[in-house]
Amino acid sequence: MIAYPEERLGLFIDGANLYAAARSLGFDIDYKRLLQLFAAKGRLVRAFYYTALVEDQDYSPIRPLVDWLDYNGYTMVTKPTKEYTDAQGRRKVKGNMDIELAIDVLEMAEHLDHVVIFSGDGDFRRLVEAVQRRGVRVSVVSTIRSQPPMIADELRRQADNFIELSDITQQIARASHHGPRDSAPPPRREARPSTEEDDYDEGDDLIDDDEEEEDDYRR
Repeated sequence: MIAYPEERLGLFIDGANLYAAARSLGFDIDYKRLLQLFAAKGRLVRAFYYTALVEDQDYSPIRPLVDWLDYNGYTMVTKPTKEYTDAQGRRKVKGNMDIELAIDVLEMAEHLDHVVIFSGDGDFRRLVEAVQRRGVRVSVVSTIRSQPPMIADELRRQADNFIELSDITQQIARASHHGPRDSAPPPRREARPSTEEDDYDEGDDLIDDDEEEEDDYRR
C-alpha cells in the first residue's frame, strides 16, 4: 500500500467479506493489530466495521466481537438480518451491508485523502470510481490467492492500490487462539458473501457451534 504520513485515512470494513477472505487463507484477524497497522501509515480519521446481526436469538456469538470493536476504536454499523422463504420453500437469511458502506464512503470522502475498503465485492467498482473523481485515492484489501479468488477483477482494476491480504497476514493475524485479553476475540462465523445477493441457507447462518471459541468470547 502506498500511503503518505500526512494523508487522512478512512477504513471501511465489510465484516462478512473480510472474515470469509481471512478464513479462506486459514487465519483469524487480530483487529487491534489491524487498526495499529493502518494508523501507522497516515492520519487515521475513522475505521468503520459493517455487519448484520441475528436479533431473534437469546445469545448472538458475534455480539462480543461487535462490543469489543465498539470499545476499541471502531465505528460499528449494524442492522438486523432479514428472513424469507425462497421459491423452493427454503429458509433464507439476508444481511447485505453494501448500501450502508457506500453511503458512508461518499459522506466521508470530503474529509479523507485515502479510502481503504476491505472487500472484494465487484459492486463497489462504481463507488470507487465516484470517490476517485473527488480526488480521493482508494485502496482495496482482499485476496486473489484463495480458491476461487475473493476479489472481483473489475474492482481490483479500478482501485489505485490492491492490498493482498495474505501479504499482511503476519502483521494482522491473531498470534494464538487464546491471545491477550486486550486483543479482539476471534470472529464467529458471520454471514458469508454469496453470489446470490448475500442470501444464506439456514445451515450457513451467521454463527457456528464451536464451543471453544464461545468460551473465548466470554472471557
